Amino acid sequence: MSEILVDGKGLGLEDVVNVARHGVKVVLASDALASVAASRVYVEQLLGEGRKVYGITTGFGEFAKVAIPPHQVKELQRNLIVSHACGVGHLFSDEVVRAIMLLRVNALAAGYSGVRPIVLQTLVDMLNAGVHPAIPEKGSLGASGDLAPLAHMALPLIGLGEARFGGEVMTGAEAMAKAGIKPVELEAKEGLALINGTQVMCAVGVLAVHDAKNLMKLADISAALSMEGLNGITDAYNPALHGLRPHRGQMDTAADVLKILEGSERVTRQGEVRVQDAYSLRCVPQIHGASKDALAYVEDKLLIEINSVTDNPIILMDEDTAISGGNFHGQPVALAFDFLGIAISEIANVSERRIERLVNPMLSGLPAFLTENGGLNSGFMIAQYAAAALVSENKVLAHPASVDSIPSSAGQEDHVSMGTIAARKAAEILFNAKRVIGIELLAAAQAIDLGDGGKKLGVGSQIAYDIIRGAVPKLEDDRELYSDFDKMAQVIDAEVITKAVWAI
Repeated sequence: MSEILVDGKGLGLEDVVNVARHGVKVVLASDALASVAASRVYVEQLLGEGRKVYGITTGFGEFAKVAIPPHQVKELQRNLIVSHACGVGHLFSDEVVRAIMLLRVNALAAGYSGVRPIVLQTLVDMLNAGVHPAIPEKGSLGASGDLAPLAHMALPLIGLGEARFGGEVMTGAEAMAKAGIKPVELEAKEGLALINGTQVMCAVGVLAVHDAKNLMKLADISAALSMEGLNGITDAYNPALHGLRPHRGQMDTAADVLKILEGSERVTRQGEVRVQDAYSLRCVPQIHGASKDALAYVEDKLLIEINSVTDNPIILMDEDTAISGGNFHGQPVALAFDFLGIAISEIANVSERRIERLVNPMLSGLPAFLTENGGLNSGFMIAQYAAAALVSENKVLAHPASVDSIPSSAGQEDHVSMGTIAARKAAEILFNAKRVIGIELLAAAQAIDLGDGGKKLGVGSQIAYDIIRGAVPKLEDDRELYSDFDKMAQVIDAEVITKAVWAI
């Protein structure tokens, strides 16, 4: 894919990932530019008629009662950007910033925001040239949209603030000059159009959903490898059983694990070794499946949101009006992001329980802590500690942000979504969950090495095992395991295991 055509309505989640992570170029659709130009003509008409319209001829928030004379509308828009750039904390990564910029371009390209085409095109030029505004992670209430972080996004567009260009942070003016892009002077409505919306929370959310989809597939693989290491019982994955409770995620998970385990000589049938497995093995379809169904819900909400108009006021030319509504309110996705965090957290929770079964000799029948010379060596003892610490942290992070609200703007904005906090928490939970799954993959591979030698693995299990062992050798004597964890994180982020296994 060499470029993405943006028209305000057809952006896919993979399009966002390709632009954010792989540098795919962005091109504005000609019909979108025509709609943008038409909405701008209407804004100029409103100004000419002297109508009172929020954010165009009035101040913002509680200052909506203050009328702004025509000769000060440009100053109003500039002041809006500089005053709202109140973010704090670490800067978002370049990939998140690129996703933010793309999503804002897509929202404006719908043609309901009243900006001039030059504003939109300049933002696209910045994105394509790699001018990445320096955007702090914290400071958004999630309504009126992501005001503070989007203001930071807009600063370099007008020659202010800071940006990263060529891997170096510099002033916005320097970055624009080095990229050969001329900053713009904002006119009526344009500052407000740039910062009113849910694009920051959605940028973080889209990337988290993409990675969570890979993690869900990987969790099925890690569970299958644990089944191999623990001689798990496959009867609990019988499709007839799951057809009696036909949740899509549950049925898909059962089928996927059986496919991974196909041909295995290490898994067992009911009664051969024991009558039933612990829940962390037996209930994988139900647990993983529920998280997959939750993820599908979040993905559906995100697809709607990233192709929606979340500006304020919204220009409705056909009705000859500009309505100050609430499409900027992040509640629809704030709830979804909290759900996403909970769903990912549960994947890590059950993975850690499988790790415990692998390292505990009372549960596994394998050498204690998966080391052949225990006492002198600790093996995977503290690996399980690390996993337990991560899942415990996730339980704190999984507390929903969207149930909180705090009034702002002198009570005018008296309910906010906290959607950006919810998205950021979900991303942090995902980071932790990846490491937990990585530890399970290593522990399961070690259990296989210490278990029934010579017995075949399943067709998918073998592929996964070979990739793991290609990155990290068997643990003979104690070594610095954090290095092994880092190597597995790289494998997970590259999606090597899932792509290879699901190619069968």
